[in-house]
Parts: sequence; C-alpha cells; structure tokens
Amino acid sequence: MPVEFKDYYDILGVPRTATDAEIKKAFRKLAHKYHPDVARDKRGAEEKFKEINEANEVLSDPEKRRKYDELGANWNRTEWQTAPPTGGFGGGPQEGSEFRFDGTGFSDFFEQFFGSRGRPFGGFGPTGETAGEDETFAQRGRDIEGDILVTLDEILRGSARTIRLQRTDPRTGESTTQTLRVKIPPGVREGQLIRIAGKGQEGIGGGEAGNLYLRVRFARHPDFRVQGADLYYDLDLAPWEAVLGATIRIPTLDGTVSLKIPAGTVSERQFRLRGKGLPAGDGTRGDLYAVVSIDVPPRLTPEQKALWEQLAAKSAFNPRKPS
Repeated sequence: MPVEFKDYYDILGVPRTATDAEIKKAFRKLAHKYHPDVARDKRGAEEKFKEINEANEVLSDPEKRRKYDELGANWNRTEWQTAPPTGGFGGGPQEGSEFRFDGTGFSDFFEQFFGSRGRPFGGFGPTGETAGEDETFAQRGRDIEGDILVTLDEILRGSARTIRLQRTDPRTGESTTQTLRVKIPPGVREGQLIRIAGKGQEGIGGGEAGNLYLRVRFARHPDFRVQGADLYYDLDLAPWEAVLGATIRIPTLDGTVSLKIPAGTVSERQFRLRGKGLPAGDGTRGDLYAVVSIDVPPRLTPEQKALWEQLAAKSAFNPRKPS
C-alpha cells in the first residue's frame, strides 16, 4: 500500500546540505516551541512534536539519513510504492496480511522504511492434533512487532497509551481496527519490548493468536541526553559567569532548580544533581549532569569591544602557557 512521503528536511526547516550541528540546533529550537509542556495548543503541539522527533530520529542518524537521502530522490518509484505489505509474513494462509499502527508516535512512512513493523517476531508451527484418520493442525499465529515513541516524562512516571491496530486482509481488502490500551511502565529502557498478548497474527486451525510486541524508542528531548538512567544537560555559560561565578536556573524532569556555579569554572566541567535522572530499576533514580560549555557573544557594540580590549590589556592570563 502506498504511503505518504515525509520530507524530514522541510519538517525541521533545514536544507538537504545541513550539517549535524544545524540539524541539532533546528530540532532543539522546534522541540522547545512545540513541547506539550509549554505549548498552548496541547493536542496540536503533541502531533507536531512527534513529527519533529521522527524527522530528527532519521536525520541525526548517519545510516538512516543516508538511506533517506537515497530514498528521497526516488520515493515515488514503483518498487517503493508497491513494496510488500509492512506486516506481511510468508508461510501459508497467513501470507500477505498487513498491519498498520496509529498512536505509536511514528508515521507509516517511518515504520515502512526505518521501523520494526512487519519483522517476523517468532514463528508459528503445528501444535499437531489427530482425530481418527483425518489429521488436522492448529498453527499459532506469528508475533508482530512495531515501534512506540516514549517520552522521558513517560519513562519517569509511566503512562497508559491508546493505540489503534488496523489489520487488512489482502485477499478481500477488508480491514478491522482494534483499539488497544498500552501501559508504559516507569523505568522502561530503550529497545525494551512491551508485550500485548494475543494481538498478533491470527492462528489457523484453532491455533492461538500471536502476540504484538512494541519496541520502545526514546523521543529525543530538547534539553537532555540519556545514558542509562543518567541525564546530561548542556549548560551554556557566558565568559563572565564562568569567571566570576553565578547562580543559574536549569531544567530537570521535576521542574527548574538553582545551580551555583563557582568562580573559575572551565568548559566541560560537570555538575552532578543527584536523583534527578531516570528510574534506575532498583527503586532509585539516576543523576542529572550539567556539562559546562562557555559561549562568547557573537556580536559586540563598540563600547563592549573597548571593555574587552581593556580586560585583555590588563590580564596576564595566557591559556597556552603551561601552568
């Protein structure tokens, strides 16, 4: 079934020649604007936020971006548009069944070309049952797999999500849609599989249905990077804040907190905020690390330039001189 092409460069507002740094900057700017926690139109922002995350998921990954760039010029070629159904599995009466998900945070386009959907996950085989001279076989339906986009807030607190699973019989063209309630447990990990029993491919000959497995994919956050249960935040300081010290308000998943920056702070120094990370699986939480980066003003007024020149003339500091 043809899918709608997603122009990820257009979604992020960057050219196809954009550097990794430009993509990161564009994502952070848009993610801050459309984050559901700050946007006025919560529903509209949530959909936009998912779209931005999906675009960044592809363009920030070198291998996915390479594949996307190759696809982009040829996305409407016949062989792409008539690719095998995304949920189809070989093997007897079940061959060619198609599944589509809605509410997982990923579009059909992403799922078809970059996601997990449609991969055979487990098998089905005879469970063998004999009645007189007639031998009948009950075959278990295959498991199916898809992706689900999970936010850091859901990882911290857990959530319940509603997704829709559409099943299409290619022989008749008939579709059935099921609404499923999916529980996201606190502390879920990237790549973890959430199992929904009996919602996979239907069995044949009285065999039980397979299961649906949703593979967790973390939504990129505009402020934090995830490493295990720890979070990392890039803390940008002005030169005078690093030299003189300052008290800075920084975001956490629990709200903003004050962080005291001592005088003489250097780039790449890390400040640890205990217990402000993600669930660690043992009833505790990881930590949040604020990683310092010192930024300089991009432009100066003549008066500001004169002040910096005075400082340069009076200072004996030489960063290239061994201490």
